[in-house]
Amino acid sequence: MRVLIVNKFWYARGGDCVVAMGTVDLLRRMGHDVEVFSMHHPNNVECDYTVTYAPEVHFDGNLVQKIRAMVRAMSDRNVRNSFTATIERFHPDVVHLHNIHSYLSPLVAQIAHEHGCRVVWTMHDYKVFCPSYSCLRNGTTCDSCIEHPMDVVVNRCMKDSLIASIAALLESTKWNVNKLAQYVDKFICPSQFMAKKLKDAGISSDKLAVITNFLPDDKRDTSSIITGRADYCCYIGRISHEKGIETMLDAASTLPFTLKVAGNGPMLQTLKEKYAHCKNIEFLGLLDSNNVTKLLRLTRFSVMPSQWWENNPLSIIESLCAGTPVVGTDIGGIPELIDNSCGILVPTGDVKALANAMQEAWDMRWDHAAIARHATSRFSPTVHYQALTEVYHP
Repeated sequence: MRVLIVNKFWYARGGDCVVAMGTVDLLRRMGHDVEVFSMHHPNNVECDYTVTYAPEVHFDGNLVQKIRAMVRAMSDRNVRNSFTATIERFHPDVVHLHNIHSYLSPLVAQIAHEHGCRVVWTMHDYKVFCPSYSCLRNGTTCDSCIEHPMDVVVNRCMKDSLIASIAALLESTKWNVNKLAQYVDKFICPSQFMAKKLKDAGISSDKLAVITNFLPDDKRDTSSIITGRADYCCYIGRISHEKGIETMLDAASTLPFTLKVAGNGPMLQTLKEKYAHCKNIEFLGLLDSNNVTKLLRLTRFSVMPSQWWENNPLSIIESLCAGTPVVGTDIGGIPELIDNSCGILVPTGDVKALANAMQEAWDMRWDHAAIARHATSRFSPTVHYQALTEVYHP
């Protein structure tokens, strides 16, 4: 098959990029002809066909750049021309969308549909029904825009800005759920939770397919699982409020063992200063892929203290494939990944419950090899590919 993968960035910026890039490698390995469409960006991995990418836009630039970016989010001539040129040159059987809002816009789904391509879309966030992506309002989960779209403006959900929130409302009105469902043959949901939310938003169940994320073979090597673990636990991810970082740090500050925190984000410097007195909390900063893998293979357990509706977090999947149990919050798609054999679930925002669970995980004799065997089978490229091909073929 000829498959066109579409994502707004083409470098390892976040989980959506990692999954999209991994899908390209997987499909090529299975013999398919695959190309990529993205937006030009200086950090992109270069390809022979980047000449047809959409021009770069900036939402944080000067006024002119912001206006261009807002036009892009609605419907943009540059995207139409460049994406149409890609479709007409490559002639894909399937157009597989990933993260496309704002920097590319759902216009690409419409164009692909109009050219007779089968269109599938992997849902990495809640933008389809939440104008501000995250289903968060004042730090708590919220999906009120399903019934009351104006709430994004009333509550200034987008960057706490009236103008940005109005722009988000206009974009969600232009590309509403009903319209998107006309252009997309199948929405791929990495979690049952995401599928439920899309169904709540009005997408029929026959348009939904649940396919979990996967890890490539080099991240799933069970031959070298370490059973004798180092004397620390870890967190790997974004350092921001919705991730429940402060709850985790407050819990860790009461415990007698070390927590290593890997990642970057808007709260990093503030939290480093706030918890500087806690000698058992170590901030590692942003780690590359190899060092993340090394950290997960040595740590006693990892922590996922999120306070928002996580979808199908790669950090949990990678932890389990390393044979490392996870202490996670009972929210979003996290409970679908963790059971008593591979981790502990706790309520969100509960410092005492999290501290108790971390101590329990520390004291537990985990079967690291069994955790790795089960996870590497469940999240294998082969399993993912088999499910994907069923979605690709009508």
